[in-house]
Parts: sequence; structure tokens; C-alpha cells
Amino acid sequence: MKKCSYSLEREKILAEAISPVATELRLLDAADLISLLRLECYSSIADLVSSAAELYFHPGTISFGSGGDYRLDWNTVPEVVLDLEIKPRGVSIYARLTLADQTAGLEIDHISFQEISEDPEENTRFLSRSLHEARYIKYPAALAG
Repeated sequence: MKKCSYSLEREKILAEAISPVATELRLLDAADLISLLRLECYSSIADLVSSAAELYFHPGTISFGSGGDYRLDWNTVPEVVLDLEIKPRGVSIYARLTLADQTAGLEIDHISFQEISEDPEENTRFLSRSLHEARYIKYPAALAG
């Protein structure tokens, strides 16, 4: 996705919302995730992502996308990248979640609003509200926009 002035804010909102899911996925052994990616066991990865996501979000909100990648070289810390589809009410987001030893990162590849506003800031607020509504455990209203 071509970055624009509001891309960073949307990535920040999304990263904050799905951070518990990333934390759950980081509990898995990196070698297991890398093996599943390497052997193209995508249905197993999809099950793991769904299980982690359904602890915090309504079913179907977050799912495994079309693949992933990993970085594993001698004398480096492994990193696993998973393609995710995040679909709260009225928004479709395709993103890459990078899992490392102590951190996780998120990059939005594509975002599509069902009913787009002319005001990009309103779209960003809608994204925040939609993610808030999709969660079982609500985060503070200040983050919901």
C-alpha cells in the first residue's frame, strides 16, 4: 500500500487493537511456525491464528491470509511474518504481522471501507470504532475515537 499521511495512524490503531492476538501468537514456538510456513501447512496456521484471535475478537474478525514468510539465519533472532485478513464491520484490511522474540509489528497492505467518507480522518475514526466493537474485551474509550 502506498503510504500517506494517515497510514501510520491507522497502523497504530490496528496494532494496538490486535496486540493481544500478537502476544498469543508469540507464545507459539518460532520453529513450529516456521515449519508450518515452510511445509505450506496453511490450514494449521489458520487454525492457530483463529484460536488466538477468537480469545479477543468475534469469530471471523481476524483470519490468516494467503501466506507468510520467515527470517532465520545463523546468529540472528528468528522472525515470522503472517498475512492477516482483518474484517471488522464495514472495513476490510489486509496486513502483515511480524513476530519476533520480544516484539511484534504490523504493516497494512490494503484497507477498504465499505462506505468511504470524503474525510480520511473520519475513515480513521470509523476504523477505530469498528475494531472496538469487534472486541470481546473493550479497550479504553479514548482509544476508540
